[in-house]
Amino acid sequence: MRFSELTKDQLDAEVLADFTAMSTFGATPAGGVDREAMTSADVAQRQWFADWLTERGFTVELDRVGNQFGLLTWTPGAPYVLLGSHLDSQPLGGKFDGAYGVLAAAEAAWRLVRRHQEAGHTPKYNIAVVNWFNEEGSRFQPSMMGSSVYTGKMDADTALKTIDRTGVSVAEALEAGGALGTGEGPQAAAYAEIHIEQGRHLDEEGVTIGLVEATWAAQKYHLIVHGDQSHTGSTVIADRHDALLGAAHLVVTAREIAERFAPDMHTSVGQLVVLPNSPVVVAREARLHLDMRSPRPELVEQADAMLAERIAEIERLADVRIEKDTAHSWGLLPYDPRGVDLAREVAEELGLSHRRILTIAGHDSTNVKDIVPSVMLFVPSVDGISHNEHEFTRDEDLCAGVDLLTRVAERLLEGELDPSIDIGF
Repeated sequence: MRFSELTKDQLDAEVLADFTAMSTFGATPAGGVDREAMTSADVAQRQWFADWLTERGFTVELDRVGNQFGLLTWTPGAPYVLLGSHLDSQPLGGKFDGAYGVLAAAEAAWRLVRRHQEAGHTPKYNIAVVNWFNEEGSRFQPSMMGSSVYTGKMDADTALKTIDRTGVSVAEALEAGGALGTGEGPQAAAYAEIHIEQGRHLDEEGVTIGLVEATWAAQKYHLIVHGDQSHTGSTVIADRHDALLGAAHLVVTAREIAERFAPDMHTSVGQLVVLPNSPVVVAREARLHLDMRSPRPELVEQADAMLAERIAEIERLADVRIEKDTAHSWGLLPYDPRGVDLAREVAEELGLSHRRILTIAGHDSTNVKDIVPSVMLFVPSVDGISHNEHEFTRDEDLCAGVDLLTRVAERLLEGELDPSIDIGF
């Protein structure tokens, strides 16, 4: 059957069937997925995705930090319009976060390939689908690692030497999973990404599409509390240097900062590693990952100063030493307003309700938007649930997002948001 003869119901059925197949990798009994970067479930899904791409005529390439690209080249030497997101998940995470964006990108690209082949049309740019490595940052820190390397914000060698909690390096994990490639990936002309909102706005307002115009500013820290190991029973309280006590004060401090600047501040301690983690030993060390986010960058600066003051107080209270290291940060930087307008126009053409929105969570587009014009789109996430097995987005919203992304990508392929680069042909 010719592509032009396919109905919307048939195209939607392709999307939903492929999403169902993709969601089997690392599936959990509660309906989510568990596939941290380069675990066996992630490796298996990456292979499934590579097969999906090659069966449809895409060339699959890996760069030196495991970013997975599916390339369709009409004009050798021309840059690519990149579409994508990430396939890795949080432990016991949801099946929509990231993975939907990769599949939507692949489905949109495949629709455009068939459309242009049937019409005998060669777009200005080539097209590529990307699965960014380790976006979640749950196994290897920092998050958005693959796109950070691709955009030059992180050195590849630094990324490859990063180790997980068991001492396995990124390089070792990639090599074991057959994902250690070469090179720096294809040259981009533009980028588009679609994602579930990970918030309540679209769902509560009954709006189908979020047009992301900027991201909240964020500051993430690695905090190491240094204490001294001793017996929990016999050591006199005044003699204790309890790293876990210091960590507990930091957890409370994070919440106090959020309440101090509410509602324009979100903070959390999402990870705590305690050594030696024995029931009869006062902890000698505690490692925390603390983050602060706000739509107002000046509040992040004020919160950072407040954290510094509290760290000095906690060191005295718990008789410990606290080491602070900034793990990852970004400011409140806008997306290309031309891309927001383009997406709005397409949403109106398709009759899809839409609104402008900020993203609180970080995405790979947070990095890519700084090197090429980028479009970031949201579909609703029911009740705003995310990083949870019960994360859910309705079928009709998933399919509407693919329709929108396809039209946006079609216009990007013709150079609508042309960057100022030498395309080399």
